[in-house]
Amino acid sequence: MQLNAQEIQNNWIDLEETIKVFIEEPRRSQLLDFYHKYQERIIMMPAAHKKEYHNAFPGGYVDHVLRVIDCSLKLHNVWGEMGADVSTYTKEELVFSALNHDLGKMGDDQHEAYIPQTDQWRKDKLGEDYMFNTKLAFASVPDRSLFLLMSHGIQYSFNEMVAIQTHDGLYDEGNKKYLMGYMPELKPRTALPYILHQADMMAARIEWETDYLPKFKGDKKVEVKLQPANKFSIKAPKLSNPDAPFANLLNNI
Repeated sequence: MQLNAQEIQNNWIDLEETIKVFIEEPRRSQLLDFYHKYQERIIMMPAAHKKEYHNAFPGGYVDHVLRVIDCSLKLHNVWGEMGADVSTYTKEELVFSALNHDLGKMGDDQHEAYIPQTDQWRKDKLGEDYMFNTKLAFASVPDRSLFLLMSHGIQYSFNEMVAIQTHDGLYDEGNKKYLMGYMPELKPRTALPYILHQADMMAARIEWETDYLPKFKGDKKVEVKLQPANKFSIKAPKLSNPDAPFANLLNNI
């Protein structure tokens, strides 16, 4: 799957509007300020560095985040209908966690996490269109996500902290302390971490299927247009820095 310039612009508009709809002040303004500050980086970020993963293309990160938000809202309804106590978290906590679950993939104030791959062999043979930026000190994605929020004065609740920290579920060994407790008092007091994990896994799987199932069937690739949480018809601003990576793609529409 690839996105054209207008789709990338529209996704950014949806991201901003989702914040305005679901997040209350003062965090609404704080998040908008944060995302505007790093707009030229975040708007073009991939969701992964390798094609075989998911959404490893310009604009793939925002597209993935919107899909996770959409899946989270739908799963919230499913869990409630099936008898879960969805009053143990707020809808703002749900959307905030989904919005920022992979924020650490942007890197830090000065360094991007993913940069264009310079090794042509790795691009051609391994499908790595991006590589990890060695100038960036290592941190897990959830840890860096929480650090970025904290360092910009954006507070998060205990529910949000645990959900962001554990959104990879048991794929991350570090989450066993939260998700493998056998005593009742050691289990999460809310379904939010499970809902976010399921939403993230669902979104990533759908993104992978969109690219690879048609190839396995030998069919011509069919682009699947999935609806994010909200659609708004507001024109996004042009990028101000023409030297930003891939900026010309947006500024030439």
